[in-house]
Amino acid sequence: MIQSSGFNQAWEEHHGFLLDVAYRLLGSYTDAEDIVQEAFTRLYRTDLDPIEDARAWLVVVVSRLCLDYLRSARVRREAYVGPWFPEPLVAFDGDASDPANVVTLDESVRMAMLIVLERMSPAERVAFVLHDVFEFPFETIAKMVGRTPAACRQLATRARRRVKEEAGSERFHFDRAEQERVVQGFIAACASGELKKLLPLLDPAVAGWADVGGLMAAVRQPNVGPDKVGDNVMRFFGAATGRTMEMRSINGEPGIVVYGGGELVAVIALTLKAGAITRVYVVADPRKLELAKRALGR
Repeated sequence: MIQSSGFNQAWEEHHGFLLDVAYRLLGSYTDAEDIVQEAFTRLYRTDLDPIEDARAWLVVVVSRLCLDYLRSARVRREAYVGPWFPEPLVAFDGDASDPANVVTLDESVRMAMLIVLERMSPAERVAFVLHDVFEFPFETIAKMVGRTPAACRQLATRARRRVKEEAGSERFHFDRAEQERVVQGFIAACASGELKKLLPLLDPAVAGWADVGGLMAAVRQPNVGPDKVGDNVMRFFGAATGRTMEMRSINGEPGIVVYGGGELVAVIALTLKAGAITRVYVVADPRKLELAKRALGR
């Protein structure tokens, strides 16, 4: 049985890092917490003496648990009504326990990237995240996914190709000042209720999706084009709805939280290209907003 002092030290030193890994692998902080908790439970029941590197041991356990979870979740998500988006991390200033202040927020947790990761096979996602984001060697990753290093290298190459296809459109380019300007313009246009003020912000090829968790009618295909996307934005978030918006950091980049009747009802992430909105991702599944509600006190 592991000694309490060794376990406590492992928790202090590695808990945050493991949450970083698990959130990127799962796209859900809630599930990531459960996985990391299970890994530490297994560590607690294990003799620490033979373990030379506690972090490496824990990463192997977390990665295997995440891989198993992704394989089972894939079936559920394919049957999900409408698109499946990650659980957003909404920052609340100064709260050290806020998940948005616990997870390291970089390019790999932006909504656009997490959505690309969601399209990968479970093995591709694990290989790419562990190698390209956390720089684990393929020899180590092979032990986690039960494949040869060469097979893991191929998995990461395929995953990297998917990311490159998205990044090639400059959708991953990020300018904070520009993003804040467009977000504020989006909020102002919705507050005015005037579609003509929103349309100039939208790219000609803009697409919009909403993850509502199967709680209302949803379509698998996005709305495409400024008129269709703009109409739907005004329909659900315009002045006539009585809903209000404010800019907040969403997964490390400026985004929007939406309130209705004093309650948080949606989180909106925007992706830009050359100063125009190319993607509108709406997360309105109440189950995915629980963390944000706690962070915002709503």
